[in-house]
Amino acid sequence: MLDQNTSAQLKTLLERLESPIEIVATLNGSDKSDKIKELVSEIAELSSLVTARFDGTNSRAPSFGIAKVGEQPRVNFAGLPMGHEFTSLILALLQVSGYAPKVSDEVLAQIKGLGIKADFDVFVSLSCHNCPDVVQALNLIAINNPGTTATMIDGAFFQDEVEERKIMAVPMLFQNGEHIGQGRMTLEEIIAKLDTNSAAKDAEKLNAKEAFDVLVIGGGPAGNTSAIYAARKGIKTGIVAERMGGQVMDTMDIENFTSIQKTQGPKFAAEMEAHVREYGVDIMNLQRVSDIKGADATANGLVEVTLENGAKLESKTVILSTGARWREMNVPGEQEYRTRGVAYCPHCDGPLFKGKRVAVIGGGNSGVEAAIDLAGIVEHVTLVEFDTKLRADQVLQDKLNSLPNTTVIKNALSTEVVGDGSQVTALKYKDRATDVEHTVELAGIFVQIGLLPNTDFLKATDVELSNRGEIVINERNETNVKGVFAAGDCTTVPYKQIIIATGEGAKASLSAFDYIIRSGN
Repeated sequence: MLDQNTSAQLKTLLERLESPIEIVATLNGSDKSDKIKELVSEIAELSSLVTARFDGTNSRAPSFGIAKVGEQPRVNFAGLPMGHEFTSLILALLQVSGYAPKVSDEVLAQIKGLGIKADFDVFVSLSCHNCPDVVQALNLIAINNPGTTATMIDGAFFQDEVEERKIMAVPMLFQNGEHIGQGRMTLEEIIAKLDTNSAAKDAEKLNAKEAFDVLVIGGGPAGNTSAIYAARKGIKTGIVAERMGGQVMDTMDIENFTSIQKTQGPKFAAEMEAHVREYGVDIMNLQRVSDIKGADATANGLVEVTLENGAKLESKTVILSTGARWREMNVPGEQEYRTRGVAYCPHCDGPLFKGKRVAVIGGGNSGVEAAIDLAGIVEHVTLVEFDTKLRADQVLQDKLNSLPNTTVIKNALSTEVVGDGSQVTALKYKDRATDVEHTVELAGIFVQIGLLPNTDFLKATDVELSNRGEIVINERNETNVKGVFAAGDCTTVPYKQIIIATGEGAKASLSAFDYIIRSGN
């Protein structure tokens, strides 16, 4: 199961085990069961502190659980945790033994303070780069809360359950059989979801903070770069972010960043955050802004930022770098069938549609790349483009046209997502040349039609927005509001690229520092 190099690396890691553990497998004689038995046996052979048992009684077979010797497993894997999930397996082995997780003392105290007893299930696909964070978070919660279990379920192993529960997006999270969330979630987000008093606790802490010199709103490439450039000046810097990493966390491959030939979004985001933390920036994650007042609208001449939890923060300058999100079709049925056939990430959710017919909406680079990737998994891909021509690079178009199981429909307006009440069954579109409406029978629709700026919270403020909702800035990244700057995909900067967003973040930070110097604050 494990190649020689992987076995050697795992053997070295298992030397960090703090106490004896056992892996308890529940088998059923299938080919998949044989693979789990092989994996469990190989792991046990690598350390004298690991014992393998094959007398498990888990309700899902094949599967295996990990426990300290003498205890019942609380961390379970219903499937083979390979691919992106191999790290989840390694961390589970170590942390079950007592190895300290790499989280802050504050976060660990929050986990232990949950005091919950629950059974968590998370459905994954092994190609999903967002799933491991959720799996690892739930495992850590289960390890530190007796009476709680966490189970990773590979949809490919338990197709019947996937069909029964209508799982058409991953990660999909259940607590005691009740759906509580889907999509990428950090450990902190899950804790906040489970701790009903977290908002009030956060507000109390945030209200006690002293004024900042530079307060960045948004934790993507522009925001992180802004914070780094400010902190390097030796001034008090903070970041308010709904999600550190931003939309980069949903980006698979990054190939346009100078000196980095290729990386992946989550890895890039983690490295950005580590860089920010190196400078001691005050990171306030999982927070949303509801209002902002410029320096000329407050009594003390500081910019005032109000958060959704009611907390207020003050700063000499504020840099808005809230980024953008996937644009939606805004047609009947889209919201109703979101995660039940309507998807936005082909990398994560594509494997769930193996052998089925799907559509991709959008003929830009993202849409065509999605269609190419999906063609290798699904039965057939129909790409639907509003314009009379595709906008993707020619090399991508050539690749798409060479595939036997793809159809391209141009000059088409998507009009409705059709379903049977539980999942998507078809897409309706109108031929813009003839106004004739057509129906394509399918099981999934992947929406890839660009981005919308995350600026809805600014509509009731004095910050000027363009007719597309972008923050209007000048060449120095200044907005029309005193002390407020902006950078990245949420602004009127003409090109939305990661490398451009980072440059804009640096510009905004330098402009904010210049403003502080000139204002004499």
